[in-house]
Amino acid sequence: MQFITFRTIFKRIGAISHLLRDKTVPLRKKALVVFGIVYLFLPVDLIPPILFPFGFIDDLVLWIFILWHLKDELDTYWMGEKREDLSKKFRGKTMVEGVDYEVEDDGKDK
Repeated sequence: MQFITFRTIFKRIGAISHLLRDKTVPLRKKALVVFGIVYLFLPVDLIPPILFPFGFIDDLVLWIFILWHLKDELDTYWMGEKREDLSKKFRGKTMVEGVDYEVEDDGKDK
């Protein structure tokens, strides 16, 4: 089992902005993050913040769930594995660059 450190959690939180800007991420994952941010700043909570140490437990549990649910996606951003999506940039174009090729005649005529 992998232990989760505070460093890992902070890097995943830092990767949220990259996740929200990426157009290849499904809308439901972005909506989950936006819902978590809105719930964090709403004055209405399941446990009121007046009960100081316990008032932030619902926010903490929600964000632990969000970070756990999106852990694989967030890890690709801060570990540098996310590649640029060029599918929209080159859609419909037939390009081959940087490839050397030869056409050999097999000796058969049609």
